[in-house]
Amino acid sequence: MMTDERDAFWRRIIYITSAVVCAAVAFLILGPRPEGVAGGLDVSGLPRVNATLNALSGLLLLTGLAMIKTGRRLAHRRAMLAAFASSAAFLVSYVVYHWYKAGPRPYEGEFKALYLSLLASHVVLAAVIMPLALLTLYRGWTDQLQEHRRIARVTLPLWLYVSVTGVTIYFMLY
Repeated sequence: MMTDERDAFWRRIIYITSAVVCAAVAFLILGPRPEGVAGGLDVSGLPRVNATLNALSGLLLLTGLAMIKTGRRLAHRRAMLAAFASSAAFLVSYVVYHWYKAGPRPYEGEFKALYLSLLASHVVLAAVIMPLALLTLYRGWTDQLQEHRRIARVTLPLWLYVSVTGVTIYFMLY
């Protein structure tokens, strides 16, 4: 398979996977649950786990940035793969929490407009970051460094924003 064909194949896989995961997450959170699922498992500790995984992702992203700025490519690669793994673990934990929880926790603070704007931007960018992160990782993994750098300039700040706002939302709710 030629490089252009291989890239087109993997881009399709990335976009399809991202769309399927986003649709599945939306359904699992908003869709109907079988009777007895809500409350069937104690998930009360998962919001703290989720915030910790978000914070860890952000720290790993910053570590990866520092590593590449100092020319430590292998350390950069490891940090970015760890950031992706942390984000993936967050996604699994988040879905489990919302599947077993009766509904989202309502915001009861004094800054409702700020909370809603952070939440809306967080949710939208969390959906956007999945294909961007996968594409950025793919470009780096396949040594397409010019393309990797170009997309990473967009992916990194958005991914950091999603990580930081995830932790912020946790503190606003809990």
